[in-house]
Amino acid sequence: MKSRPADRIFRFLSTGSAGLIMVILAGVALFLIIKAAPAIGANWSTSQDLSGGTTHGFSSFWSYVGPLLWGTLWSSLIALVLGAPVAIGIALFISHYAPRRLAGILGYLVDLLAAVPSVVFGLWGIFVIRPFIIPFQDWLNQYLGWIPLFSGQASRTGSTMLAGGIVVAVMILPIITSISREIFLQTPRLHEEAALALGSTKWEMIRLAVFPYARSGVVSAVLLGLGRAMGETMAIAMIVSPMIGFSVRIITDTQNSQTIAANAALNFPESNPLQRDALIATGLALFVISFGVNFVARWIIARTGGLSKRKLKAVGQLPPTDPTSALTDDATASPLHVRSEIAAEDLETGDDRSELSLEENPDR
Repeated sequence: MKSRPADRIFRFLSTGSAGLIMVILAGVALFLIIKAAPAIGANWSTSQDLSGGTTHGFSSFWSYVGPLLWGTLWSSLIALVLGAPVAIGIALFISHYAPRRLAGILGYLVDLLAAVPSVVFGLWGIFVIRPFIIPFQDWLNQYLGWIPLFSGQASRTGSTMLAGGIVVAVMILPIITSISREIFLQTPRLHEEAALALGSTKWEMIRLAVFPYARSGVVSAVLLGLGRAMGETMAIAMIVSPMIGFSVRIITDTQNSQTIAANAALNFPESNPLQRDALIATGLALFVISFGVNFVARWIIARTGGLSKRKLKAVGQLPPTDPTSALTDDATASPLHVRSEIAAEDLETGDDRSELSLEENPDR
């Protein structure tokens, strides 16, 4: 049938919007590559422009960006470890435990956290979190100082990676909580009722029906929170007392690995042109790492969501069932029994059998 003008216009706008995303992404990548090339190709050992400031003492760009990449990933990991379980717990409470009125209020408050500026979180970290965790840091250093994480001289000011990780963990709560809450609410009601009808407690129902169904969505939410944590600038710059180097200590001063975003924000105004190119080059490295995180996220979602190839092959090889025939004595030889086992496994893993079309198994 001949398409209407409105359909053609909508198709053109949709295609153009999708193409515009690719053009913008390619433009950003091209800009970063062009601006980063002089710093990456420069001789850091002999260049006078790179002999001062934060670029002093590095023999190459890779020796400069390596500690910054480590600091970015390390601070993001700390924030995820502290924030992701809390965010998922809040989402689960809002979706399955809290009364409807209370759930609406809590959901609104969590979403409101996303509107708080980073500088406000930084000030909160300086005046509240840093003094609050000093006694806890002393306890960790006294009793668990033999662990590399808590070794070294405990900070007297609280300007540590632990304080920065706590603040960033609070900042990523809205993203992970909001997405996880929506995914939990989309769990098929029949799956939950079936688990309860079989005698499961509420927690067992959530573990067997809700978590498997929401697995890929929760992974996506956590990785989005990771992207938010990796790009955080002001909170880390205001709270943490950093150095450019490799360190796993989280309760010391001046021994906390610096992040790419904070390093660029703190040093960009005072840098010469080549040093600014070096900072842009570190941004290119962060750009590549973000791409890698997204690719890993897509791979995990593809592995955990939908039908597995094994199940598709097993169902596709089943012979047609005759509803008028009686079950055989050997239950393992019954196609109906095999289908029931696969259906039960789908209930436990969260797979939806409706994804299997009639074209894949016409005898069904």
